[in-house]
Amino acid sequence: MTRISESQLAGMDTLILERKGSVLTIWLNRPEVKNALSIEMTDGLCRALKRVEDDRTIRTIVLRGKGGFFCAGADLKSFQSLAKRGSSIEVAKGNRSFGFLMSQLNEQPQVVIILVEGAAIGGGLGLACVADVTLVMSDARFRLSETSLGIPPAQIAPFVTERVGLTQARRLMLTGARFRGDDAVSLGIAHDHAENLDELEAKCEAVLQQISVCAPGANAVTKSILFETLRKSRSEALDFAAEGFASCMLGQEGREGVAAFVEKRKPYWVSSLDGDKVV
Repeated sequence: MTRISESQLAGMDTLILERKGSVLTIWLNRPEVKNALSIEMTDGLCRALKRVEDDRTIRTIVLRGKGGFFCAGADLKSFQSLAKRGSSIEVAKGNRSFGFLMSQLNEQPQVVIILVEGAAIGGGLGLACVADVTLVMSDARFRLSETSLGIPPAQIAPFVTERVGLTQARRLMLTGARFRGDDAVSLGIAHDHAENLDELEAKCEAVLQQISVCAPGANAVTKSILFETLRKSRSEALDFAAEGFASCMLGQEGREGVAAFVEKRKPYWVSSLDGDKVV
């Protein structure tokens, strides 16, 4: 496993980025505050995701937290400080910055996996709702705690609602209900749960193996098609999908994939991205 160089981490000391083959792992690195999301951390995540956005040698991004804890949500002390010295416009701008991260992570061209240990509270739960695959510890704690603090779950509300549906989103947000990892699976927030860390790592590795047989460019186009279906009319979405299909079919991956199938061999992307490499 290769640690990203210090020069590449400038201004991002709240994160640790590690590259192993085609997998980039991003660690939230504020264990002393249970990886609460500071403005610095949010900005760093946005920059890291943007930096690798067009890099198809990175197939998967794994997001997790140091210290056996995923994320306790927003750093309330930093937001309290902003509220004391800032105007309504500045506070709204600070809140909106997290929405940009949510949108970016949600539609990142790479496959995004989130591993939840310890807890995912508030914004941490929101992050769990935008991964392509979310794996959790069975005893991990979840809660949308914002309304108990006198604030709304503003930027995560659309993403949580999209994940669990309006009925459950209303219940979770308006009651601040607490639940565990197996309940997160039942609600549709997570896809699978594990009883211990070894099992969690094994389940993650199994998903990575599945991803390794999928062409990275085709995965990126597929994600763009999925999200355009939410923004466009059915006819427009199908037109967009047809254009994406044609681009892939006539491109290097499409030609190789069809040829590999006909010739009964593995396509080049199954084995071409092995080994460590610095982003």
